[in-house]
Amino acid sequence: MITLKPDFCDIEPLDGHLLSTDDYASSEARWCSGCGAHTILHSVQKLCSDEQLPPEKTVFVSGIGCSSRFPHYMKTYGFHGLHGRAFPVASGVKFRRPDLNVFVITGDGDCCSIGAGHWVHAIRYNMKMVVLLFDNSIYGLTKKQTSPTSPIGTVSNTHPTGSVLPPINPIQATLGLPNVSFVAQTVDWKLAHLEATLKKAFDHPGLAFVRIVQRCPVWMRDTYEPTVKDPNAITVLHHDEGIVLGEDALKKFRHVKDHDPADIVKAREVAELVKTTTPIGLFYQNKNASRYDEYGAHNLGISVEDRIDAINSHMDKYAI
Repeated sequence: MITLKPDFCDIEPLDGHLLSTDDYASSEARWCSGCGAHTILHSVQKLCSDEQLPPEKTVFVSGIGCSSRFPHYMKTYGFHGLHGRAFPVASGVKFRRPDLNVFVITGDGDCCSIGAGHWVHAIRYNMKMVVLLFDNSIYGLTKKQTSPTSPIGTVSNTHPTGSVLPPINPIQATLGLPNVSFVAQTVDWKLAHLEATLKKAFDHPGLAFVRIVQRCPVWMRDTYEPTVKDPNAITVLHHDEGIVLGEDALKKFRHVKDHDPADIVKAREVAELVKTTTPIGLFYQNKNASRYDEYGAHNLGISVEDRIDAINSHMDKYAI
């Protein structure tokens, strides 16, 4: 066990051991070579180490898809659920155990298609958790079917002559939902920005929704390679209250746009930039939005220990 203090620099673990990224690594990740999920996994493990999150107090919940293998690679608690059902599971965990650090790992199909209804209400509930949308714009696990975020003209097994419908813009869609409190976007190949975004999301008091534009080197190489190689393809949203990068890191981007994340109207306008560029940064944040996890048994004088004792007492009835 580790004794946590407000200032990371003052942490004094009981056993004299600070948790490193290796302490959060479980089995070897089995994503394809070059998949952006590898970078995201390492960045999340770094976040856990930087924040010294107790593994027994940390939960990763996923649905189905390439991204949803994530809990298997974290040495924490995890729940690999049904397709599109990561949000209700995570919400249930957070509601009953508000003391836990909850992360939701979902993909563009898992979140924006079969799980879209749960996505809407999870945003409205605004429970404190970090949601990472791994968006590679394709159903990768089932070998290349058009997803809700696939660009028009995407050739896939379901659309061999090219997809015909305009894709969902997850940022724009989330910004249009009631009680939204945090919406950000980053890319897997800009490590400094990815890590700064994860840190900002973790510190947010409500539900932090982060879309990560993720490379798929097997099925969507032609879609993302131009963006990776072209320094003009990305626009960084800049503000003191946004995703803050050091001067050296910021200089690596050619296009920087000032944007106040407190302005949701402007945030929706900036989300439309996706038609001409890839905007990354904090689109919107409202720390005062209502949170459903502030209403529940923990506010009725029932502690976590009381609930655990009640569960154990009930299970003892079935013990031999």
